[in-house]
Amino acid sequence: MQTPVQVDFQDVDATGRFHEIITENVADLERRYGRITACRVAIRGPGQHRQTGGLHEVSIQLDLPNGREVNISRTPKLDERRSDLLFAINDAFKRARRILQDRVRRMQGKVKQHEGQPVGTVLKIGHNGEFGIIEAADGPNVYFHRNSVLNNQFDKIGVGTRVVYVEQAGDKGSQASTVKRLGKHKMR
Repeated sequence: MQTPVQVDFQDVDATGRFHEIITENVADLERRYGRITACRVAIRGPGQHRQTGGLHEVSIQLDLPNGREVNISRTPKLDERRSDLLFAINDAFKRARRILQDRVRRMQGKVKQHEGQPVGTVLKIGHNGEFGIIEAADGPNVYFHRNSVLNNQFDKIGVGTRVVYVEQAGDKGSQASTVKRLGKHKMR
């Protein structure tokens, strides 16, 4: 780490023991994930706050390279174990490990990205008003039946309407099992 750990105790009798425990936890985070450039820890004692219910609050801010930050801060759940300062510190660093692990996975591209539903434009409505054809953005046209349109909105769909759909293989090619009309502000 480029700077020493900054610890701020508020309404807590700070002993060297707690500062050592915090320093050890930060060192563990660095061993696991590396390249933490700065760390600030704020510990608030039970004090007179009604929100915390007489429990300790621990906030951690980790600075990472390229200006990235990880902030671990929240009002503690009403868990009587958080009245013990050691438990509160260890619980906060446990959350920090989980959050930092998720952040590192995302930065390394190891998180599975889910694709959104395909978006298409209604190309044609059948002359009998029972089916339509969606022009897919990246593939063959997709057939849909009036019963596959959500919320009984088939009559509100016309040529040129933007829709999202769920595609599946049918007997005669691609067909949409579910079609949903996009509103004016969702013109992806």
